Amino acid sequence: MGVRLMVVDDHRLLAEALASALKLRGHRVLAAAAPSAGAADLVVSRAPEVCLLGTAAPAEPGVFDPVVRIKKERPQVAVVVLGPVPNPRGIAAAFAAGASGYVRHDERIEGVERAMMKARAGEAAIAPALLQQAFEELLHPAAQPDDEGARLLQMLTPREVEVLVRVAEGEDTRLIAAGMGIAPSTARTHVQRVLMKLGVGSRLEAAALAARTGLLDRAAVSNANAAGPQQAPPQ
Repeated sequence: MGVRLMVVDDHRLLAEALASALKLRGHRVLAAAAPSAGAADLVVSRAPEVCLLGTAAPAEPGVFDPVVRIKKERPQVAVVVLGPVPNPRGIAAAFAAGASGYVRHDERIEGVERAMMKARAGEAAIAPALLQQAFEELLHPAAQPDDEGARLLQMLTPREVEVLVRVAEGEDTRLIAAGMGIAPSTARTHVQRVLMKLGVGSRLEAAALAARTGLLDRAAVSNANAAGPQQAPPQ
């Protein structure tokens, strides 16, 4: 039996694409919209069985306030958060607000559907691997809590670091592609992966986060170490 649900996400196209995919699988989608300030109002008024709520920054203060309100006014609505690879604080904040599950943005449609069904049945809907990853980070943190730049740097590949540096320097997709010798579509994909990993929704936010945490300075040091000592030119 299909689920009566709503999909709300900052990225309207993603919300509509997910809604269309779920309709094809026999679910009744009441609405697909961007969650601005009126997201909670929309969910409370329509009262779906399940709400898929997208977020780009699960660890940011107040990001799950809509969940708190939904659960207060419509406790029967199961909320499943769709977000980037979370840190333990993000997962904890989602469940503390009343969410029934957490699913990564890049999860396959089958995984999203399983989470919906579990949430509707009153079960916690989170992939064991995701939960294990969160516990692993809690038990063996990669960096000290005040060393956010180092932690973020470890999340990015060398190529993604280069993309972030170029984004911070104000380069658009065309310039990034030309400077790295790759296709614009590939550059766009790299940018989207960087935004997802950093848990931000725009290039401007990524640049601001990189500057605030000292990530760019760490990237320069990392690149210099990777290059190794320079040999003096022959006399």
